[in-house]
Amino acid sequence: MDHNYRELLIRQQYRLHNDHAAVKLCHWMRQSLIYGRNCYKQDFYGIESHRCLQMTPAINECDHMCQFCWRVQGHDFTVTEWSEPKEMLDALIAHQRKLLTGFNGDGRCSKERYEESKEPNMVAISLAGEPITYPYLSEFIRECHRRKMVTFMVTNGTYPDELERLDVLPRQLYVTVAAPNEAVYRTTCRPKIGDGWDRLMRTLSLFPSLDTRTVVRHTLVKGLNLGWVKEYAKLDMIAEPDLIEPKGYVFVGGSRTRPAMSMANMPSHQEIYDFSEQLASMVNMSVLKEKPDSRVTLLGAPGTETDVRKLYGIT
Repeated sequence: MDHNYRELLIRQQYRLHNDHAAVKLCHWMRQSLIYGRNCYKQDFYGIESHRCLQMTPAINECDHMCQFCWRVQGHDFTVTEWSEPKEMLDALIAHQRKLLTGFNGDGRCSKERYEESKEPNMVAISLAGEPITYPYLSEFIRECHRRKMVTFMVTNGTYPDELERLDVLPRQLYVTVAAPNEAVYRTTCRPKIGDGWDRLMRTLSLFPSLDTRTVVRHTLVKGLNLGWVKEYAKLDMIAEPDLIEPKGYVFVGGSRTRPAMSMANMPSHQEIYDFSEQLASMVNMSVLKEKPDSRVTLLGAPGTETDVRKLYGIT
């Protein structure tokens, strides 16, 4: 990894393990520890925001240059040595504990919540990069499950062969569908590969056969990919996900440096909700939950159990 790139990531409060894995405290962990405000994942799925390990096993491996992505782009390099799963997980937990030390003794953060935060029970494999490119991903997920940690993972959908080869799947698997058709895909996701759309279609076709809870996430950017509800519905009907998350773009991180992006690209929650209601009616789902301060809704069949711990019997 280039020295300047490493220093940039550290200034942005990433903590790195070797040249490929990273952890970073998310906004909602801070909110949870200090103010008792929760991430939408807690409200939707029952996970605990202050006990979440937001990480990536492959920080710079991605074949998209998405307009809306918050990560730093344009620093590609080849990973020459990948860490073993247990070593990586232990290292990232240790990094997170160091990042959390500032909350110890802060009068706004209770001692109990601080101590709980040092023992993460949720792993969000989604910080940056494409996690499926980590060669020991199945073993890593297995190690997380051995420790009774809930696992959520987000993929961009352009690695269907690698997805199909996974021996162990996360408890909840997301695929980001950020375009209703190939033309919008090319302007929104800016793929580095020529067959990205075809690969995404293969992933959507694979989704119904996967033995885990599946979620399609629509990251929606006003003026770029918001709209086309009928076309999104057709894609969702191919994937047959258990749940759908329409989520509004937020003008943060690296996306602020891109000429095409501005505050005006952030949809209001009402716009996300209106999109969700239209989509739900087309895919035989309902709007189960919403989180206005995160501009996100959750679609599913009426009566769907959304609490991941209850779903998998995790105590």
